[in-house]
Amino acid sequence: MTGSALVLIAHGSPDPDWRRPLEQLEARLAAERGADAVALAYLAHEPRLADAVALLHEAGHRKIVVVSALLSPGGRHVKHDIPEAVEAARARFVDVEITLVPGALGDDDEVIAALAAATLRLLAYSSADPGSGANASSPASTFSGPAGPRSTLPRTHR
Repeated sequence: MTGSALVLIAHGSPDPDWRRPLEQLEARLAAERGADAVALAYLAHEPRLADAVALLHEAGHRKIVVVSALLSPGGRHVKHDIPEAVEAARARFVDVEITLVPGALGDDDEVIAALAAATLRLLAYSSADPGSGANASSPASTFSGPAGPRSTLPRTHR
């Protein structure tokens, strides 16, 4: 295999609505890099980092880059839990070069800019913003971003 495979790692939740944005990110990356070169892992739920590394290892990858799919580079997960999980995976998969990208995805300037732009679009769609042109009689607005319609936004209650 050429190039590095990618693991996105986040806290995790059993709630499918919580997982949906990360699964969409994984799908976009897999469309660009190949489905067998991208995996998603969670700290608190399945699949774990070791599961993701095993999947990529079975696909023939021997270089794997781990990116913390969290908003903040601070906190226990980025500073302790994820590095510990990476060390455990390195010990288990001695023939795989596993690199942990420092920090968190959310600390990237482009991610911050995208979040700001999305926040402003959501504000414009909110019925709480009288200047937005949103239909106040509608029970909800549909948000459509670069990936197309993604979710229904609840109307802001006054």
